[in-house]
Amino acid sequence: MGAFAAAYQIGSMSTVGEEEAALFMKEFEELVLDIDGFGIFTHNTTLALPMFIPGFGVAWGLFSAWSTGFAFAAIVTVAPELSAIPPLSILFLSPFGVMELVAYSLGISRSYILIRAIAKKINLTTFIKPTVIEIGIVVGLLLAGGYLEFYMIELAEEGGLDLPGFDV
Repeated sequence: MGAFAAAYQIGSMSTVGEEEAALFMKEFEELVLDIDGFGIFTHNTTLALPMFIPGFGVAWGLFSAWSTGFAFAAIVTVAPELSAIPPLSILFLSPFGVMELVAYSLGISRSYILIRAIAKKINLTTFIKPTVIEIGIVVGLLLAGGYLEFYMIELAEEGGLDLPGFDV
């Protein structure tokens, strides 16, 4: 969790030029134009499942965290009023953020455990059951988190969601 949060924070501290931010926002708006809870789930799952690949999953997870932080930096470049929101608060203070953080951390951790077992030449059959269980937990967390995130986005768009301490 700490490594994921650190990579996310580093990405969020990136300097994004206005042209690059505008291009990112155009692509982002096209991506989320008709997205719903299942779409959010699908997107997050396609990010999370490769995190279970031994060794590669650690690098993929940290890159995903950094790029998500970079996306936050791009959004802040276009909408500077959002700079009042600490980037890590999205991860740690939103229910869906915590769910995604736990899910991604499980994948990254399992990737590390598996690559370590491979390096030590440990029989991987003992890792099948816990890995399948963790994949199930990740899918469940991301499914619930996707619908919750969509619901909270809809509430915010309707003006029915107040975030205490944030006047944005």
